[in-house]
Amino acid sequence: MRIDIITVLPEMLEGFVRESILERAQKKGLVEIYLHNLRDYSTDKWRRVDDYPYGGFAGMVMKCEPIDRCITALKEQRTYDEVIFTTPDGEQFSQPMANELSLKGNLIILCGHYKGIDHRIREHLITKEVSIGDYVLTGGELAAAVMTDAIVRLLPGAIGDEQSAFTDSFQDNLLSAPIYTRPVSYKGWEVPEILLSGHEAKIKEWEMEQALARTRMLRPDLLEKNTGKDK
Repeated sequence: MRIDIITVLPEMLEGFVRESILERAQKKGLVEIYLHNLRDYSTDKWRRVDDYPYGGFAGMVMKCEPIDRCITALKEQRTYDEVIFTTPDGEQFSQPMANELSLKGNLIILCGHYKGIDHRIREHLITKEVSIGDYVLTGGELAAAVMTDAIVRLLPGAIGDEQSAFTDSFQDNLLSAPIYTRPVSYKGWEVPEILLSGHEAKIKEWEMEQALARTRMLRPDLLEKNTGKDK
């Protein structure tokens, strides 16, 4: 897999993509992650990539030309499965979306900035618009980081136990069951006996009961999604 991130602030992401699971996955050759400074594709002598919006609206807008030049240059080298734009009004990022994107070959993630990007880019070059929540950030770098981490950790070999990622919260529209580790007793706080029993079937049953109970209490909307699948 290859992920190309287009940004006006590559320094925000340089450390992030060289740490933890992302670093491990790159060293193993599971993924290539490249950061592209959009200003390098500006023809302006001051390397500007934004301008005032038509219509007298407030804020600044990212221009067509540098974005088009960057995406075109990348596409001349390889084929991309998705060209993603991070934007508050995009489709909500979710675990199922991360699962789907982890099966792709090459991705471009364009980080939004300022008031947004010239809408013509969204109409002609973007294939998927994604939001990580109903709020506005200064730029799309944090959204790109969240998406990249969620996608890469699903690649086989990226984490020590490959099955671990597929038992995380949201994989089946359920929250995870409580988890415990040593010691068995701490300050009188005890680990549930069922987890010490070694009875795999009963432990799985307990795990599902707990997942359902926690989801029902904390995120009942997820259960509604499960119900919708059955209809």
